[in-house]
Amino acid sequence: MQNNKLSGSLPTNFSIVNSLINLNLHGNELEGEIPRSLANCKKLQVLDLGDNHLNDTFPMWLGTLPELRVLRLTSNKLHGPIRPSGAESMFPNLQIIDLSYNAFSKDLPTSLFQNLKGMRTIDQTMDKPSYEGDGYYQNLVVVVSKGLKLEVVRILSLYTVIDLSNNKFEGYIPGVLGDLIVIRVLNLSHNGLQGPIPPSLGSLSVVESLDLSFNHLSGEIPQQLASLTYLGFLNLSHNYLQGCIPQGPQLRTFENNSYEGNDGLCGFPVSKGCGNDPVSETNYTVSALDNQESNSEFLNDFWNAALMAYGSGICIGLSIIYFMISTGNMKWLARIIEELEHKINMRKRKKQRGQRNYRRRNNRIYTSYQQRRI
Repeated sequence: MQNNKLSGSLPTNFSIVNSLINLNLHGNELEGEIPRSLANCKKLQVLDLGDNHLNDTFPMWLGTLPELRVLRLTSNKLHGPIRPSGAESMFPNLQIIDLSYNAFSKDLPTSLFQNLKGMRTIDQTMDKPSYEGDGYYQNLVVVVSKGLKLEVVRILSLYTVIDLSNNKFEGYIPGVLGDLIVIRVLNLSHNGLQGPIPPSLGSLSVVESLDLSFNHLSGEIPQQLASLTYLGFLNLSHNYLQGCIPQGPQLRTFENNSYEGNDGLCGFPVSKGCGNDPVSETNYTVSALDNQESNSEFLNDFWNAALMAYGSGICIGLSIIYFMISTGNMKWLARIIEELEHKINMRKRKKQRGQRNYRRRNNRIYTSYQQRRI
């Protein structure tokens, strides 16, 4: 029943005995609170109540649902802190949690992250990705990955998302997030988070999209992020990060907009260099000057070599002439001079003969013309 104009409040009488697997009311005009009777739906796998006008706190009691894999509450009026629960196991199979565009506040829910067992281990017995839901009905969930909204048809059991963006969360990013090693998308952007980026995020070996932009994060970018080889989208912009940007095969594929708004950062791809960073503006200028000096040295060496060759030729020629004069053997040189004089004289005679023939021919033509006139 998604994307309609349903209004009013959600029903509160979900019975204990029911077989509801997927409840999708996304994109309506529903108001009020999330009914607690949903905890009776023990087979529920997908709950999407996003893009409504629900006004409530975080429904931690949904964590008792053993099969729940998708919880999407984006774009509502949900608010307040996400308080811990005393239960030992909460959300054991949750794979997608989207709480973006609400008003959740206080610290990030460390206790919630500690309970997400479905994001901690990879099922090694699975030869290929499996799908949730039955054979004829297709579950469809919209997630934001790599900065784009994507429609996930059915739910891949290996596809995991945490999106807490555009809220009012404060405090530090919990290091326990690094234990959720099967996360594909992690978005904590547009909050009030502070402190350093935990190095444990370098353990998210299959993460494809990491967005921590528009917070108050400080300190250096952990070198461990350079090991994230699956990373296709990275946004750390508009924080207070500083120091050298880690270098790695995947990190070098990102442009300046992944780091903009952090005046203290240096190194590739930003314009400010770090020490001996070869891509910095300073070293780029030095490199250009070095290239100019190298080109200048090459030209100097070239002309020096040419002058040396020219000078060497003159020296050799003068040496031969000096040797011939000193030995008195001038016959070969005399023959060359005589041949040159002969050729010059022959050319002069030929030219003079041609000029005389030209004048004679003109005279004959002029005389013949005068006779015809008479």
